[in-house]
Amino acid sequence: MGFSAKFSVEFEFFLFRETPASLHEKGFRKLESLSPGMFGYSWVREGQNGELMRSILDGMRAFDIEIEALHTETGPGVYEVAIRYDECLRAADKAALFKTAMKQIAFDHDLSVTFMAKWNADLPGSSGHIHQSLWQNGKNVFAAPGDPNGLSKLMRNYIAGQVELMPELTALYSPTINSYKRYVPGVWAPLTASWGFENRTCAIRVIGAGDEATRVEYRQTAADINPYIAMATCLAAGLYGISRDASPPPPASGDASTSGEVHRPLPRTLADANKLLAASTVAREILGAPSSITTSEAATGKSGSTSEP
Repeated sequence: MGFSAKFSVEFEFFLFRETPASLHEKGFRKLESLSPGMFGYSWVREGQNGELMRSILDGMRAFDIEIEALHTETGPGVYEVAIRYDECLRAADKAALFKTAMKQIAFDHDLSVTFMAKWNADLPGSSGHIHQSLWQNGKNVFAAPGDPNGLSKLMRNYIAGQVELMPELTALYSPTINSYKRYVPGVWAPLTASWGFENRTCAIRVIGAGDEATRVEYRQTAADINPYIAMATCLAAGLYGISRDASPPPPASGDASTSGEVHRPLPRTLADANKLLAASTVAREILGAPSSITTSEAATGKSGSTSEP
C-alpha cells in the first residue's frame, strides 16, 4: 500500500528484591517489592534506586534501544518504560530485547522482574500498550490538521479494522491464561472493542489528534505480549480496515468498559478467545492460514507442501 509503519511499545513491569533461588524457596509467594507504596511518577522512589535506573538506561542504549521515559507506576516496585518508536519490525526487535535484557540487568542487581499481565489480583496489571502510525513520503498520514477531530480518513479506516476484528484476534494479543486476569473493571484494562480520544477506558486511545504525533495507542495488550505477533496483528487489522474503506463506530466519550450495541465485549478467557480465533476467516485472510505440514514432517524437515510454515 506504500505505507511505512512506525510502532513502539510501553511496558509496565514489577521489580522484586528476590533472586532466582529465593523465588523458588518462597514458591513465588510473599515476594518483597523493590520499594513500597502505590504512588506513580515518584521521583523519590526512582532516585532511591538511581544506580538501577542508570544501569537500565545505559544498558539499553548499548543495545540501541532508545528509552524515551522510565518512571515509577502505581503499585509497589512497578515501573513503566516507553521505548522510542521505530519501523515496525525494528520496534518488535527492541521490545523483545528489552524484556530479555531487563531480566539480566535485574539479576545483576540481585533483583527479579516480571512482565506478567497480572501477577497479583490485589494490584494493578502490567500493560504493554502499542503505539502506531502510518507514514508516506515523510508525513504521518494519520494527522489531519484541517479535520474537526484531527483524524484523517485513513486513520478512521485503520481504527475501524482494528475495532471490528478485536474480539476474534484477542488470542493473538493476549496469549496466556494470566493475560485475562488483567481484564477486570476499574483498572483501565479495556473490556470492550472500543475507541476514543484520550480515553483510557477504551481499547484504542487516539493521542495527539491533529498534530504530527497523531497515533493509535492499542491498550488491549499487556506486558506479556509476543511483540512480533501482537504488532503484526495490529498492523494487519488496521490495513484490513483501510482496504475495505471501513468506518469505525462512534468514539466513546465516557466509560467504555460496559458493552452494548456499540461496544462489543472482549473475550474474558483464553478458551473463549481461542474459539473466536479458530472460527475467524478474516484472521486467515490477513495473517495466513496454518501450515499443512504435519508434526512428523516438521520433525524430519521434509514436506511436499508449498505453504509457509
